[in-house]
Amino acid sequence: MKNATIAGAGLVGSLWAVYLAKRGYKVDIYESRTDLRKANLSAGKSINLALSDRGWKALEKVGLGDEIRKVAIPMYGRMIHALDGSLTHQPYSVNGDAIWSVSRGGLNCVLMDLAEAQGNVDIHFNHKCTGVDLETGSATFSERNSGEKVMTEPGLLFGTDGAFSAVRKAMQRTDRFNYQQEYIEHGYKELSIHPNEDGTHKIEKNALHIWPRGEFMLIALPNLDGSFTCTLFHPYGGEVGFDALDTDEKVVDFFKSTFPDAYELMPHLLDDWHENPTSSLVIIRCFPWTKNGKVALLGDASHAIVPFYGQGMNAGFEDCTIFEKFLEETNEDWPTAMKLYEEERKPNGDAIAELAMRNFVEMRDLTGDPKFLLQKQIERKFAKLHPGKWMPLYAMVTFTDIPYAKANNRGKFQDAIMEEIMAMPNIEDNWDSDEVMSAMLEKLG
Repeated sequence: MKNATIAGAGLVGSLWAVYLAKRGYKVDIYESRTDLRKANLSAGKSINLALSDRGWKALEKVGLGDEIRKVAIPMYGRMIHALDGSLTHQPYSVNGDAIWSVSRGGLNCVLMDLAEAQGNVDIHFNHKCTGVDLETGSATFSERNSGEKVMTEPGLLFGTDGAFSAVRKAMQRTDRFNYQQEYIEHGYKELSIHPNEDGTHKIEKNALHIWPRGEFMLIALPNLDGSFTCTLFHPYGGEVGFDALDTDEKVVDFFKSTFPDAYELMPHLLDDWHENPTSSLVIIRCFPWTKNGKVALLGDASHAIVPFYGQGMNAGFEDCTIFEKFLEETNEDWPTAMKLYEEERKPNGDAIAELAMRNFVEMRDLTGDPKFLLQKQIERKFAKLHPGKWMPLYAMVTFTDIPYAKANNRGKFQDAIMEEIMAMPNIEDNWDSDEVMSAMLEKLG
């Protein structure tokens, strides 16, 4: 039987194991953490995930879609919470499309179960990667408790071990390997909104809730048990940055003044604040993603991004889809498939990193801006009138598998058009006129 080793049993590693197992490989996954399925999956260092079309496509390809839908909740739009407590619902698309809220830990557990159910996948927990042989595609792992060393057979090695990948670290020491690591000024902390006593949700269940406050942003995604996983995105520095919120009184005062309606829903705020770590956000860019036709990086190991487009997991899952496509096309010629994979995915990894940062600005600064909302209204109307000529950037990224780089370029082209449209006289009064719609059509050429 053909053998493959995967470093990392996270979301992408577990899914990639299923892909390989279905191709007849005996797969050994080595994971440095303990088995999530035997641990407490309560709050901690985790942002809830938003599954969208790219992720669903990767899951459907190996028959996992129905299983995952059982543990996911559709969100049909953003619910914007203004400082005065007023609510605005912004649909994600004119077609009623949804992104799906799913617990990172819960999804990971399901994927590990499904990987093991293939019959030729073994997951070895508490095994830290301590060495990589890029020439042979083998690796050495150390069992955390006993210190016992395990060396894998030469063959295929995949690094799906996250933003600080041990497999990538070995590649970084090779000639002409490019690597860039960038921390943004914001970190995040996970908080929660508990369910009502009867297990129902305290706020709208089928929406992604956003409290946009410029420099600060709070979001909330629904869980099956009636709770919401909330994430505060917050700078480290500044007068009320994470570093300055160093007493319970300061934390409470900040929430009461900045997120008053959320504060009323969070009687356990201080418990969450102290229990859950403040975590940083990093962007990783590197190249190449493969070595010697034997070693390859997928997911965050090759393109870690910030979470503001909800595409980190979806992009990692799409890595699996694209890699599999090239394996099929090359009749499993691994060196050729690996080259095609990295050439296809690298520009798209760079594009979604850029898009994620731009969406952060949109979510925190613009979702409450009347002019921005008017622009989106105009775009939606035009898209409905001319669906073949205009698709909003968010829809391209979230509800299609148009390559990220292509969507990014098209989005910039459309933004330039909208800048001219928004500068038209009396646009606030005439936005839905034939004149405006004709001007957009003309500018599209």
